[in-house]
Amino acid sequence: MKRLFTFALLASAGLAAGCKDTEAAKAPPPPPSVVVAAAVQQDEPILREWIGTTEGDVNAEIRPKVDGYLLRRVYAEGSFVRQGQTLFEIDARQAQASLRQAEANLAQADASLSKARRDVARYEPLAAQKAISQQELDNARSSQEAAGASVGALRAAVEQARLNASWTRVTAPISGIAGIAQAQVGNLVGPQSVLAVVSKVDPIRVSFPMSEQEYLRYQGDAAMRNAELELVLSDGSVHPHKGRITVAGRDVNVKTGTILVVGLFPNPGNQLRPGQFAKVRAMTELRRNAVLIPQRAVNELQGTYQVAVVGADNKAEVRPVKMGVRAGAMWIVDEGLEAGERVVIEGFSRVKNGQPVVAQEAPAADSTSTATAAR
Repeated sequence: MKRLFTFALLASAGLAAGCKDTEAAKAPPPPPSVVVAAAVQQDEPILREWIGTTEGDVNAEIRPKVDGYLLRRVYAEGSFVRQGQTLFEIDARQAQASLRQAEANLAQADASLSKARRDVARYEPLAAQKAISQQELDNARSSQEAAGASVGALRAAVEQARLNASWTRVTAPISGIAGIAQAQVGNLVGPQSVLAVVSKVDPIRVSFPMSEQEYLRYQGDAAMRNAELELVLSDGSVHPHKGRITVAGRDVNVKTGTILVVGLFPNPGNQLRPGQFAKVRAMTELRRNAVLIPQRAVNELQGTYQVAVVGADNKAEVRPVKMGVRAGAMWIVDEGLEAGERVVIEGFSRVKNGQPVVAQEAPAADSTSTATAAR
């Protein structure tokens, strides 16, 4: 009897537990927890960025004009040199010997010309007196003309030899930064040899590729054409001097769909050198009363964008939106959202349309970010 009573108690307990489990299974799950942030409205400058490389405004290859052995390098590599400053010296002995030979040939020709002139002066009265034939006078005059032509040719040869001798001193054609020497002392050099490169770097050029669409907008948008350029260096520092676009390339690269554009920046002190990484940035527009939300609140689905908006009743609404340009960690919303509405920035995957949520406010977003056009 006692055993039957115990069994009945256990059975009753099991039935009660089963009922509780069924009730728990039928109870709705708790609302998901999400983190929300309010859409802010403010005037937002729109920046565009391009990646480029610094270049000298003028780059001159230093080549000798004569053949010879390099005797010495005069300049300090990597230093600033002035136009006309001697950079290299070539062994001048051969050029000087050629100059002396040309001067000797000229002196000999001058002597021949003097003799021919005396002959003509002597033959003219004799021919008038019929003491000599007219042919002899004509021959003397021809010899004088030939001697004069020979003197002219040899005088030009002397000038060329003098130039060759002066060209053994290789000078800078422009003022700028002289690079590392590409030829060593003792090397046999000639007009095909590049001894060094001198670059004019104040102002300095920055070349960067611009997409065809941006170029078309650049041509039609006066604000973009006149925008000041800002130069951001590889360490994140900003060049203190603003620049401007000066020229666009001749053609669009069919492989990349870009056109090469050149910006010019003042570079006092020659701090920037050719070949440096540079990020060119320009404010091309000021978007008035733009609505911004954090980028992580936006979900892309097959080329369309959605956000989850949490209303005052803490119910979520999945809403399609039209996005504009990115603004640092923020994103401008062109259509579909009003300022002050709360959007889900964490937990979007747990949200269903019309579902209640437990919303937790995120820390205030940085509202001072500057918009950068999506590349």
